Amino acid sequence: MFSSLGRPRWGRLGSAVPRAWPPGPAAGRFGGAPLGGAPLGGAGSGLTRALTYGPSPGGAGVRGGARRAPWLVAGLAAGLAGVAAASLQHLAQAEMVPRIEGTSGVPDRADELALRCKAFMAQPVTALAELRARRGDVKTQMELLIMETQAQVCQALAQLDRGASFSVDRWERKEGGGGISCVLQDGHVFEKAGVSVSVVHGTLSEEAVKQMRSRGKVFKTKNGQLAFCAMGVSSVIHPKNPHAPTFHFNYRYFEIEEADGNKQWWFGGGCDLTPTYLNQEDAVHFHKTLKDACDQHDPSLYPKFKKWCDDYFVIKHRGERRGIGGIFFDDLDSPSKEDVFHFVQSCARAVVPSYIPLVKKHCNDPFTSQEKQWQQLRRGRYVEFNLLYDRGTKFGLFTPGSRIESILMSLPLTARWEYMHAPSKNSKEAEILEVLHHPKDWVH
Repeated sequence: MFSSLGRPRWGRLGSAVPRAWPPGPAAGRFGGAPLGGAPLGGAGSGLTRALTYGPSPGGAGVRGGARRAPWLVAGLAAGLAGVAAASLQHLAQAEMVPRIEGTSGVPDRADELALRCKAFMAQPVTALAELRARRGDVKTQMELLIMETQAQVCQALAQLDRGASFSVDRWERKEGGGGISCVLQDGHVFEKAGVSVSVVHGTLSEEAVKQMRSRGKVFKTKNGQLAFCAMGVSSVIHPKNPHAPTFHFNYRYFEIEEADGNKQWWFGGGCDLTPTYLNQEDAVHFHKTLKDACDQHDPSLYPKFKKWCDDYFVIKHRGERRGIGGIFFDDLDSPSKEDVFHFVQSCARAVVPSYIPLVKKHCNDPFTSQEKQWQQLRRGRYVEFNLLYDRGTKFGLFTPGSRIESILMSLPLTARWEYMHAPSKNSKEAEILEVLHHPKDWVH
C-alpha cells in the first residue's frame, strides 16, 4: 500500500503556486458583499475539527510500509483546481501580505513567499520569518497548502453564492498556535459554509493520548502527556436547496515528540458527499474526480480509501451511512513525508472540481416543501453522526484550549427530528436510504 507512490508531476515539494481564478484582482468585494462587511463569526473549523480519525481495522497498526496496511483503509479527499483569486483584498482582522518588488519592478525572488501569501484569506498562522527560516520543512509546505486550499475554496463558494460575505476570524490558542475561520451564513445558495485552518502545538492531555492509543498508537509519554504539533484545513458546506448536496473535507498533518525525543508523524484526510436526494450522475462525477486524484499516485488507493470512508461515516444506531461516501485515510506515514505530502496535495486540488459543479447544477432547481422537510430530517442524521461518532469532534473536546465554535462548525443552521418518520416505498426518499444502507461502486 502506497509503496508504488510515484514522484509528483508538478515538481519539488511545495513548489506549486495556485493559479488565479478568475483572472485579475478581486474588486474589493467577496461573495457579493464588501470584504469583511459581515461581523466576524465565531464559527469555524480549527484543527480540532479537522482531526477526524478513521477506523483501524485489523487491530493495532504498525509503522512503515506494508505493515501499515491495517491503518490504510482510510480515505482522502480531493484537492483543488486552481481557483485562488490573484489577490484577495484586505480582510477585516486578517492583514494581507504586502507586495515587495526589487528596483526593476519585478518581484524579488527572496519574497516569493510573501507573494504567494497574497492570495490567502489572511496571513499564515506562523510568522513569515519563521516560515522562511524553515522553507524546506514539510510543516511549512503543509501550512502553505492548507492556507491555499482555504482561499481557493472560499473564492469558489463566494463566486457561486454572491449573497453573503465570508466573515474571517483569526483566533489564537493560549496553549500554542491558532487558526483562521472563514464562515458564510444565510447566503443565496449556502445556508452555512465554513472553511477553516488551524496550526496548533503544545501538550496533549491524557484523554487525547488515550483516544490515540485506542487506535493502536504506541507512545512513550512523560507524566501521561505528549508534546505535539498539528495543522489542517477543514470544511463543511450546507446548501439551501435540497437537491444540492452537503459536502465535507479535511486534510491534516500531525507530529508527536515522545519523552525520549523520538518523533512520529502522519497525515490524514478525506472528503465525502451527503446528498438529500440521489443523483446517479452527480455520484459518478464526484467519485470519478477523487479516483483520478488518487490514481496519479497508485491505482490501489481509491478503492481502499473509498471503503474506509464507507466504513467510517456510519450512524451505527441507525445502521446507515451519513452519505454516499468519498475517500478517507489516516495515520499515513510511508513511504516518505515528501511522497505523502504530494499525495495530499493532489487530493486537495480535487476539492473544487469534485463539488462546485454539483452545486452549480442544482442550486436553482425547484423544490417542494416536502423535499425541504426531508432535507431537514437528513440534516438531523448529520448532526447525530458528528456529535456521537466523529473522532475529530471528540478529539477536539479532549484537547486543552479547544475552540467550541470551531469544533461545532460542521453543524447545520437548521435540522429536524420527527418521531417514527419513514418514507413511502419506492419514493425518492426511499431511494437514497437504500444507498445509505448498501454502499455502491460508482466508478466501475
